[in-house]
Amino acid sequence: MRKALEQITFSLSLKKEPAPRPSRSVGRIPRITRLMALAIHFDGLLAEVIATDYADLAELGRVSKPRITQIMNLLNLAPDIQEKLLFLAPVRSWRDPVSERSLRTIVAEPSWKQQRKLFAAVERAGHAKTVSTEP
Repeated sequence: MRKALEQITFSLSLKKEPAPRPSRSVGRIPRITRLMALAIHFDGLLAEVIATDYADLAELGRVSKPRITQIMNLLNLAPDIQEKLLFLAPVRSWRDPVSERSLRTIVAEPSWKQQRKLFAAVERAGHAKTVSTEP
């Protein structure tokens, strides 16, 4: 049997300039946005039985069990409020427009209708804005 021999050549690119990075919006992701995403992620870990309870999540996240409870309580917010939190505009100052602490009384409210009223007041007080997809 004859083996076919093929010649393979490699060439290296000697570019001196790095590839341009995609443009990012100026600012940082608000802390409450990160916490909301973390609560959703932790809920998924519980659903998939990767973590069995809040104690496992606390150990995984290296935080206290009460802190995990505070984070997970964000899931008690009305779905449209959760969505607003996930799409808050990047923060350009040192203070976030909405804090987890400012949402604690809203989270404790069982009525989504009342939650929306309370959240509207928090939005007005903190000047919270969502990311706009319009030019």
